[in-house]
Amino acid sequence: MTAIDFALFVDELAAVAGESIRPFFRTALSVENKSDSGGFDPVTAADRAAEAAMRALIKRTFPNHGVVGEEFGAERSDAEYVWILDPIDGTKSFICGLPAWGTLIALTRRGEPIYGMMHQPFTREHFTGSGGAARYRGPAGDRALHTRACAQLEDAVLLTTSPLLMNEADRQRFARVEAAVRLSRYGGDCYAYCVLAAGHVDLVIETELKPHDVLALIPIIEGAGGIITTWENGRPHAGGRIIAAGDARTHAQAMKILQE
Repeated sequence: MTAIDFALFVDELAAVAGESIRPFFRTALSVENKSDSGGFDPVTAADRAAEAAMRALIKRTFPNHGVVGEEFGAERSDAEYVWILDPIDGTKSFICGLPAWGTLIALTRRGEPIYGMMHQPFTREHFTGSGGAARYRGPAGDRALHTRACAQLEDAVLLTTSPLLMNEADRQRFARVEAAVRLSRYGGDCYAYCVLAAGHVDLVIETELKPHDVLALIPIIEGAGGIITTWENGRPHAGGRIIAAGDARTHAQAMKILQE
């Protein structure tokens, strides 16, 4: 299949996920805590229904492809092509009725993400990327995504889901970056990375991410001209401590503070 064919299929995956999720949003749905460490890691029937629907479509269309999902684990993860699914990234926002969540879909080939989508079914927005380009489709139209220039950290806008998700040492490092920027805001989850790709903010800094949290976002950010790495300036594919920036100069300045 060509890249265009894969993109069309990802649209189909997003559609079936959205059809599964929308009936649950802003309803009195039950919430389970799947954390085994004493924290709160919620999962809902919407998460499971959306992932099940996407898995079924992938199996029918590409039976030789692998699938790794947040809710139902890995199948054929050693295949050449593997789909990485996070049906609702930002479940805490979802259960609060806030729209800062989305469905993350990544297609990897030999471990490298070659196409990614963040689909917000409630606002009906699509953010997509192939590493070489990125696009937005939604109520605001259809356009290419480009990060914005930001030469100085003091002019940057910074997003994170919550510093409370960080351990104490990482929270202190984050606080030093936060003190250096113009503005910081909390609560973005995957949506934060997409508004960075769209040129509305300059930095996203987070910790404790899993591969399904980040793999779909890598082609979007890089396709829009941004940079995404670990705090150690390594590959972000495995998750962990992640920093994304629209401008390499801001990335370098923030990295210097994080590594002090």
